[in-house]
Amino acid sequence: MTSSPEITVVLDGETTRLAQGITLRETVARHIGRELGPDGTPADGGRLGVAVAVDGAVVPRREWHAHVIAAGSTIDVVTATQGG
Repeated sequence: MTSSPEITVVLDGETTRLAQGITLRETVARHIGRELGPDGTPADGGRLGVAVAVDGAVVPRREWHAHVIAAGSTIDVVTATQGG
């Protein structure tokens, strides 16, 4: 049995191993536990309420499908909350 090569990244402050070649959309979907369509919107039609930065730069949702995660990247997933 062979396994695909992995990379190491920092995801929300924790060192994490991901499959080499994984996209930002796939990474976010796994991290939040929701299926996302190709454009980064939730497959269930609901609201997502997250923004994502890679190495300090916000990546627009429409680009998540094409953004391949590089080894050593720092990924921050910010969730919108309500309240005062």
